Amino acid sequence: MLTTYAVSPHTWVKAHADYLYAFAIKRIADEELARDLVQDTFLAALQKVDVFEGKSSERTWLTAILKNKIIDVYRKRSSVIVSSDITDAERQQQDFFHEDGHWNPKYKPLEMGVEEQYLENKEFNQVLKKCMEKLPALWLSVFTMKHIDDEASEKICAELKVSASNFWVIIHRTKLNLRACLQKNWI
Repeated sequence: MLTTYAVSPHTWVKAHADYLYAFAIKRIADEELARDLVQDTFLAALQKVDVFEGKSSERTWLTAILKNKIIDVYRKRSSVIVSSDITDAERQQQDFFHEDGHWNPKYKPLEMGVEEQYLENKEFNQVLKKCMEKLPALWLSVFTMKHIDDEASEKICAELKVSASNFWVIIHRTKLNLRACLQKNWI
């Protein structure tokens, strides 16, 4: 027998919209799409309100719905892989290392001083956001799921349909590109 719990859909927008929007915009970086995803989350929740079991708070439940919608966006974006985007991103890295595998001094990582306090710095976050926007869609999806959503690597591979070895190559290349972009635009 399924027991339903009292939920308050009429209070969702006031109580949760700002939180859900902030959650979405941090992961999607597209204001209109983030707003649409929040609305889609409310609609999906309304359709499933009768099966809500109360095992979590309404906010947690709504966030889980939103998270699945964001993963759908990642999946869609990463399935439309534009090889020129990846080729351009990889081309930017070809000069990072000498043939012997050592850093080219011109591209060697610099001490950036990205401490905890910089993660709260508005200017740093704007530069990081711009650097992330330059990443190929698949790379951005993998990086966001791993380092912002703290998802397990296995789950990311399954959701985005990438092999484990490809996943680690993507993470490595993404970090190289972000570091180079931050060194150029932040330091």
